[in-house]
Amino acid sequence: MSRGSELAERLDAVRSRIRSAAQACGRDPGSILLLPVTKFHPASDVGRLRDLGVTAVGENRVQDALEKAALYPDVPVHLIGRIQTNKANAAARVAAVVHSLDSTRLAVALDRGVGLAVDRGHRPDTPLPVLVQFSADGDPARGGVPEAGMGELLDTLSDCPHLRLSGVMCVPPLGCDPADVFAAAAELRDRFAAAEKRPMELSAGMSGDLEDAVAAGSTMVRVGTAILGPRR
Repeated sequence: MSRGSELAERLDAVRSRIRSAAQACGRDPGSILLLPVTKFHPASDVGRLRDLGVTAVGENRVQDALEKAALYPDVPVHLIGRIQTNKANAAARVAAVVHSLDSTRLAVALDRGVGLAVDRGHRPDTPLPVLVQFSADGDPARGGVPEAGMGELLDTLSDCPHLRLSGVMCVPPLGCDPADVFAAAAELRDRFAAAEKRPMELSAGMSGDLEDAVAAGSTMVRVGTAILGPRR
């Protein structure tokens, strides 16, 4: 089987899962953005996915995002992995959306990076959408912000004119019930939406738990292995 046929078959299966999960809870499947995660896979897969109707991809590493965005500028890249502050300028230049904002330092660095990118003509003069990464267990090694730390981060974001709070992202810790984590993240997203008086995204769900995420209200599902196969 060719690589294109393999991706088409896997993509159809994941789209079917999302459609079934959405219909089971009375949601419109079209309200859920599927982000194939191309981490550790060749840039050529982005082109194949584009030809199969994929409108955006997720990437963990800034350097890989730069490479893939340069080759396929018509496919927006969402950065979903942890971003080091020294990579903030590059991230701000390439990201369509950042899903993994997890510190005030990173917020300030991204804000500065977007300003520089706009000044240099590397991105349009519009705020960069950012999602706050929610930490359900508070483990700093895994990234994310516990609920108790959200206030400080939101205060910092309010002083970052080049960033726009756009929702919440979460990754359930090992040993936790994903449905419980998704429900907590959805509640946080709803509080953000009420405070800002506008819709917010929930980036939740991966290959093994996307059904629980859709049931909780996820609007962005990040799927790697189930579409791209084992990491190469």
